[in-house]
Amino acid sequence: MSQSNDQERWTTVDRYLTDLLAPADEALTAALADSTAAGLPEIAVAPNQGKLLHLLVAAQGARNVLEIGTLGGYSTIWLARALPADGRLITLEYSPEHADVARANIARAGLEKIVEVRTGAALDTLPLLEQEEAGPFDFVFIDADKVNNPHYVSWALKLSRPGTLIVVDNVVRNGRVATADPDDAAITGTREMFELVAREPRLDATAVQTVGTKGYDGLLLARVVS
Repeated sequence: MSQSNDQERWTTVDRYLTDLLAPADEALTAALADSTAAGLPEIAVAPNQGKLLHLLVAAQGARNVLEIGTLGGYSTIWLARALPADGRLITLEYSPEHADVARANIARAGLEKIVEVRTGAALDTLPLLEQEEAGPFDFVFIDADKVNNPHYVSWALKLSRPGTLIVVDNVVRNGRVATADPDDAAITGTREMFELVAREPRLDATAVQTVGTKGYDGLLLARVVS
């Protein structure tokens, strides 16, 4: 079967699962539509992936969540909806234009009281969170530039506690992560992240490959054990 036929089948199954288990509502649909209208890249998580993040936050009993990479706030909405009324989510976005779109989407979803969007390079804003003693975070979702994945995971660990769950998106890279590619900084950064996690005794981790509307990729899940 050709790659195009594979993608068609994955998308069909994703739509079936999403329609039954993660149907869109007005706020989620509008968040994607407004992000597209504003020219943001169409790289938000798929609806069933958003629902997975939601369920992980809920199962974790998280009250304090950190997201690295906001884009238009679609994943932010899924994450924040799993928090209690007095919960908190801080999301970090490099682009001021993207952050403005995200803030509007988050406000439309009625989540502006528990979500704070911070703008700037995450490697500049993460140390500020440490200085402010904003952590420990119960759940961290990383979905930003892949070059800095090892740095983001290191910071997530600094801002965590035993029991924190760290999830990193886009770690399989259409299968290319299995082969070193010095010409692809995203592959290099992702492989360095895996090597860091593998040798870090405070993390217990696994990764899973995924297929769906977003193609062939995968997730890393790591639990802080000490």
